[in-house]
Amino acid sequence: MTDRSGPDHPTRDAGFGVYVHWPFCASKCPYCDFNSHVRHAPVDEARYLAAFRAEIAHVAGRTPGRTVSSIFLGGGTPSLMQPATVAGILDAIAAAWGVEPGAEITLEANPTSVEAGRFRGYRTAGVNRVSLGVQAFDDASLKSLGRLHSAEEAFAAIRVAHGAFDRSSFDLIYARPNQTAAAWRRELTEAIGRAAEHLSLYQLTIEPGTPFYGLAAAGRLVPPDDETARALYDVTQEVCDRAGLPAYEISNHARAGAQSRHNLLYWRYGEYAGIGPGAHGRLVTEAGRLGTVTEKAPEAWLARVERDGHGIAETETIAGADQGDEFLMMGLRLSEGIDPARYAALKGRPLDGSRVAALIGDGLVARLDGGRIAATARGAPVLNAVVASLAA
Repeated sequence: MTDRSGPDHPTRDAGFGVYVHWPFCASKCPYCDFNSHVRHAPVDEARYLAAFRAEIAHVAGRTPGRTVSSIFLGGGTPSLMQPATVAGILDAIAAAWGVEPGAEITLEANPTSVEAGRFRGYRTAGVNRVSLGVQAFDDASLKSLGRLHSAEEAFAAIRVAHGAFDRSSFDLIYARPNQTAAAWRRELTEAIGRAAEHLSLYQLTIEPGTPFYGLAAAGRLVPPDDETARALYDVTQEVCDRAGLPAYEISNHARAGAQSRHNLLYWRYGEYAGIGPGAHGRLVTEAGRLGTVTEKAPEAWLARVERDGHGIAETETIAGADQGDEFLMMGLRLSEGIDPARYAALKGRPLDGSRVAALIGDGLVARLDGGRIAATARGAPVLNAVVASLAA
């Protein structure tokens, strides 16, 4: 990557990525607070593709000289797009910046049989990694989570993904209502037995504004208590460690060499363009590090792009002190931790040695080779408190 922000930028080697948000879903899951929308009329993919191309060109004009190291098509449900639309987006990115040989190009997909049948088309379009939103491996849980696929369809999609792509991942949600540690152990063991190289394992959170939030408020949905949730977390670490998929980030587990490069770019505080409705970006420019947010509603984003050439609704210059805090918050999620010198370069002051020593004494952080600082197994579950202490 050619970094136009200067040779001393502290995260210049973390990479440049592109995130593309496809905001449409076949249905809205009751736990989901993402920017996803259900449209019963067909989506005009040609019109949206033209808008994606325009916004890519606009952002590329603000970030010249970059080479893309990873692309992530997220949502929403990007696997609702036709392969030709995906190919058009990837071609536009390559024309705007250029893409590194062997760059990671991921597409999120839902494991319905119709979408699984498109996988080979996505591979031809240039996608080389798929991330499947499985969420659970039993039909009762899938129904309660509002998923449209069955467990058997999930298994079939995984088989197709392994045949179509060099790399794959799937997501599971745990700490579901009435879930026991023994049941989760069996389910996770079965998941890993499906030749998994990468798993994203998320505790169910009850987000305001979602149907689950209303059910929980009415007492009709009862998530596990803190003690049970911690037991489920501990089972997650134990089963994955034993299977050779340790956590390289709090919610992500992978075999050696199978970590998501795009996610690592985020957590290492790299630079990325956010394209599409509601997408967030972090761009390093001569004016400083910028945070960008595009128009959230799909139709409003589309109209803005067609009028202005882009859908960016907010641009914020991130002060150095705030950059340091973001770097700390993101980097300490990783098992590799952070380089304190990079934190100091961003923040404008070093970490407080006495606070670091106190956290080490409490067994919450540790010093790694090269002086890096990382959260320990004891510190990871209380990471927010660790970050708050270090950032104070």
